[in-house]
Amino acid sequence: MFDILMYLFENFIHSEMEVVVDHDELTDELTRAGFHSQEITKALAWLERLADLQDSQDKPYLMQAVPVTSFRAYTPEELARLDSECRGFMMYLEQIGVLDFTTREMVVDRVMELDTPQFALEDLKWVILMVLFNVPGHEDAYTRMEELLFEEPEGVMH
Repeated sequence: MFDILMYLFENFIHSEMEVVVDHDELTDELTRAGFHSQEITKALAWLERLADLQDSQDKPYLMQAVPVTSFRAYTPEELARLDSECRGFMMYLEQIGVLDFTTREMVVDRVMELDTPQFALEDLKWVILMVLFNVPGHEDAYTRMEELLFEEPEGVMH
């Protein structure tokens, strides 16, 4: 499923091509690209739920005011999926203003919905980028995250 999300993001959204909005047309495109029907259905449902997260009635906790001094305690399931490197990266993004309470919770929600046995920091970065792309008013955060994702590491190359 994550491969399909990456394919969609890279080929339709990130490349700024015209997005195919017809569900059947998109399914046909993904099938031609070699993806299986069941995985396509899961990926499209994942994207629909991402869009639904913007509705405060669907996830009312996203609209609650959170004190700056609050601390996020992760559930055992979240800890199993998001290792210390992933959690530390999200905390870093909050500290530099790329993520806020709402977008962080959206990221955690979307990560937990992924049907993947292994999840790494690079995967998290893409999920964050997808979430920020889909949240109106977070264009600057999206741009900063995109720069973090694609920037070349500094240092001596051998």
